[in-house]
Amino acid sequence: MDLLATTLVKLPPTEEKTNNNMNWPNFVTFTRIALIPAVILVYYSSIQGNMIWAAAVFAVASLTDWLDGYLARELNLTSDFGAFIDPVADKVLVVVVLVFLVSIYPSIWFVIPTCIIIAREVMVSALREWMASSNRRNIVAVVFMGKLKTTVQMIAIIVLIASDPAGEPLFWQFGYVLLYTSAILSLWSMWYYFKSAWTSLSINDKD
Repeated sequence: MDLLATTLVKLPPTEEKTNNNMNWPNFVTFTRIALIPAVILVYYSSIQGNMIWAAAVFAVASLTDWLDGYLARELNLTSDFGAFIDPVADKVLVVVVLVFLVSIYPSIWFVIPTCIIIAREVMVSALREWMASSNRRNIVAVVFMGKLKTTVQMIAIIVLIASDPAGEPLFWQFGYVLLYTSAILSLWSMWYYFKSAWTSLSINDKD
């Protein structure tokens, strides 16, 4: 009897397994993806003020990027899947809507910053995956420059969606200025990430 009691005491406590992939932060992230077609559908709908409403839908989708991170921290619901799907949702939202806007603003002056932004997103994503495979993902973690780029980029897209290309040029020209600013910040932040990664790899090679 004493041996049985001693054995039971030494047994590790049973842990309740939960599916961390199905939580509120990840639900908000999936909502961001679901709102992408909604932006396009509302824009081409016949409702009054369709451009303003489409811009509002995109603004809500953009804000979910902050909300899912906030919920993950406050509710302590961080997960590997959430860390993976969150940046993917961001990239899909931006790339799809920018390609959509190319059909609205079919100008080389719009295509140039759009290509820069999309190319940057692909290259930085590839860099992060490469660094993650070497357990160095923290070296290319998001910095202030990247957050500023994202903020300017989202505001530019909101302005461009809400503006009428055939209407007052002051509004969509302001959107162009913001988009070019975002493209410059994209290149700047990309250079920073690649420089940080290269410096880290060089130091480790010397070791």
